[in-house]
Amino acid sequence: MSFPDKNLRSRNWFGRDGKDGFIYRSWMKKQGIPDEEFEGKPVIGICNTWSELTPCNSHFRELAQFVKQGVIQAGGFPLEFPVMSLGETLIKPTAMLYRNLASMDVEESIRANPLDGVVLLCGCDKTTPSLVMGACSVDLPTIVVSGGPMLTGRFRGKAISTSDVWRFTDQVRTGEMPGAEMKQAESGLCRSDGHCAVMGTASTMACMVESLGLTLPGNAAIPAPDAARKVLARHSGAQIVRMVQDDRRMSSILTREAFENAIMVNAAIGGSTNFVVHLLAIAGRIGVDLTLDDFDRFSAGVPLLANLQPSGQFFMEDFYYAGGLPAVIRELLPRMHASCITVNGKTIQENCSEAPCYEREVIAPLEEPVNPLSGIVVLKGNLCENGAVLKPSAASEKLMQHTGRAIVFEDIEDYKARIDDPSLPADENSVLVLKNVGPIGYPGMPEVGNMGLPPALLAKGVTDMVRISDGRMSGTGFGTVVLHVSPEAAAGGTLAIVEEGDLITLDVPARQLHLHLTDEEIALRKQNKVHRIDLHARGYVHMYQQHVEQAHLGADLDFLKGGSGSEVPRDSH
Repeated sequence: MSFPDKNLRSRNWFGRDGKDGFIYRSWMKKQGIPDEEFEGKPVIGICNTWSELTPCNSHFRELAQFVKQGVIQAGGFPLEFPVMSLGETLIKPTAMLYRNLASMDVEESIRANPLDGVVLLCGCDKTTPSLVMGACSVDLPTIVVSGGPMLTGRFRGKAISTSDVWRFTDQVRTGEMPGAEMKQAESGLCRSDGHCAVMGTASTMACMVESLGLTLPGNAAIPAPDAARKVLARHSGAQIVRMVQDDRRMSSILTREAFENAIMVNAAIGGSTNFVVHLLAIAGRIGVDLTLDDFDRFSAGVPLLANLQPSGQFFMEDFYYAGGLPAVIRELLPRMHASCITVNGKTIQENCSEAPCYEREVIAPLEEPVNPLSGIVVLKGNLCENGAVLKPSAASEKLMQHTGRAIVFEDIEDYKARIDDPSLPADENSVLVLKNVGPIGYPGMPEVGNMGLPPALLAKGVTDMVRISDGRMSGTGFGTVVLHVSPEAAAGGTLAIVEEGDLITLDVPARQLHLHLTDEEIALRKQNKVHRIDLHARGYVHMYQQHVEQAHLGADLDFLKGGSGSEVPRDSH
């Protein structure tokens, strides 16, 4: 494959004469790199989020080797580099707090180094959006390789995965499951490398990048341990070299139509509500005008086709065997923008029009869906002036139109202190309200919106209640949960002034979330409300709280919108 020197960005480093070229090449040669590697070959950066603190990405060292093989096979020069890795399972207070920081790391690492194209190795929830956001702001040829889901867990002869954590927890709280039994289940939950084995946020993100056109077809569902994952990594390494030759950049793939496609696909797979905040942030980086209302608009009428937990029955491993995301996209092609270009230079129609489905119980046809309800519902009303979201496929039909009195928790500590109190004045009609878990208030907008129910109600057989917060919910969670209320309580939203016993109406068909107070009563309460924001004194968290945007805008930092391109602003050599 021929690459004229003038077309390679890396030649600004390795193609120089004199002192500068001497320094750049000499220090690289100490790694055993011969002269010919610097001559006319595109330098491909492999952006790796491997970390022992990110168990979902623990196999990325090996996966990167297969990417390298593909790059070398196609005539490129691969160089692997690390960036901040966000492991949702371990990092505190929440990985979402650091998504924007990781994106800054990615952006500056790509721009500052002699790279012509980039492969993004993503797995756990926030690694995918943070890497894509950072790469968008540079806009080089870029391809994504996801780590893949883990194998389905097993416990006492039954298939289990992350969604069962919520069920087990409730069973322990009511005494239905002994704590020792839950301890035993730990060893059966995570049986292999990979991220959560359900359609949680990590799998949703893998489907998001595939539906956007940023991956090779089939990327999303291949289990992490499957040899096909390694083959895809190798093919992706070869493909990024061809993308550099064709100068196929992210901006040529991430069009407005591609974002609309991703929203439709997310509806059909029952994807995580976190999809909303991440896709909005990506759109802001690449310069596509996407709004919260678009998620409701383009989800409307798209039924649930993927019968996957937490909205359905099966697991990501089953999804792969059934045909994976291409089989879902094939069903949706008549509704999608089928001419959108993907990383392999083909349209999404060309990639998926012949995709087979091997198991209709897992991937249903459009005419006989798993559930006519799907997608992301965007709510408006005096309790969420700028919007809130709800996932109907994970909710209870009987609660989709519901009025109840509020049980109010001022923050997460208040919730933890009172939720198990037998004197908590809650019944099955109550609405649980959690404040100050938004981007500024927590800070970082944690996944606590699917609050556990009071044990007394669980013991009575109550399995779901309307829950409202300015936080997020794990994509593995479920329930009639209103999330991302904007403005958040800490920003002076109406949520801040909700009091115990206030009447609240959720009306999903009407897209309404209403607090039964007059405008005058709301204004008076706001006037008398003393806002309590725990502003951190220093460091990144201080900067985050001062610059983070609200959830309906994607919760990015205001000064990171858009990008600065691939030009290095100063050259000191």
